[in-house]
Amino acid sequence: MKKDLDVAALGEVLIDFTTAGTSGQNHMLFEANPGGAPCNVLAMLRKLDKHVAFIGKVGKDMFGDFLENTIRSKGILTDGLVKDNCIPTTLAFVHTAADGEREFSFYRNPGADMMLGKEEVDGELIKRSRIFHYGSLSMTHDKNYEATQYAIQVAKDNGCLISFDPNLRLSLWKTPEEARKRILYGMKQCDIMKISEEEVAFVSEQESLEKGVSFIRDNSDIKILFVTLGNKGSIAYYKDEKIYCGGIHQEHVVDTTGAGDTFCGAVLSRILELGTDALTEKDIREMLLFANAAASIVVTRKGALCSMPELEEIRAATSLIDKVL
Repeated sequence: MKKDLDVAALGEVLIDFTTAGTSGQNHMLFEANPGGAPCNVLAMLRKLDKHVAFIGKVGKDMFGDFLENTIRSKGILTDGLVKDNCIPTTLAFVHTAADGEREFSFYRNPGADMMLGKEEVDGELIKRSRIFHYGSLSMTHDKNYEATQYAIQVAKDNGCLISFDPNLRLSLWKTPEEARKRILYGMKQCDIMKISEEEVAFVSEQESLEKGVSFIRDNSDIKILFVTLGNKGSIAYYKDEKIYCGGIHQEHVVDTTGAGDTFCGAVLSRILELGTDALTEKDIREMLLFANAAASIVVTRKGALCSMPELEEIRAATSLIDKVL
């Protein structure tokens, strides 16, 4: 089949209600921001002129309609978006601290995204894509886990590169043990993995980052592994190389939601251009520089899906990273 899509992503799209001051009666106000890690990744890719499609489920309600209209307006193909007549769209309330770090309260028991069934996955979109991307929140319950397994197999059977970002949210899992087991499954299926320093420790149960990375690489066939370190930058592990690139310390961090997704979208855009088989150290260093710069911009804005930086902004920010290194 002709590969006329760059990336298809499966998973959650939801409303992030982020704090937005107080009312005249001193009641807390929230702003409805479209979000969901896989869709955030696609939004970054669209900013970089890639052709992308989303596969997932929302409720047949006002929030589901809002999300559908929003992602379509961003240029994300919505043919794979299913609506549930009974289960509402998943919501997350996000309390953001002064340093931009977040605390989540999810309304997902159940939520429409976790009710996506295997038979509802649009396999044709995956077949048409060069990269298939997924996270761990589409594996938290048996039904969406089966759907994710099916989608991965379609991707494998049709020559897609496979990308995985655990995006761990422990409160959404029955037990930490189940989360670890299914993340390990996801890890063993992929060619490209983006993971945070904290998630490396959780998955590997190792005390040091290097031991954790060794565990991941010894137990998978990942071609290129990206570890994000917050504002300290990121590391890529490729073949026998370990390549580090520093980040930008932002004085005025507004919201760190979506920083990792922005990074992920940025590196996938470069992999679409360069592949994974013959990358040079220069290629990877430039890839990290570009992705770190993109992530440093999105943390200065509220929300993620609608706050992705333009290419010109990213290019300008790379010069700031150069000064840090």
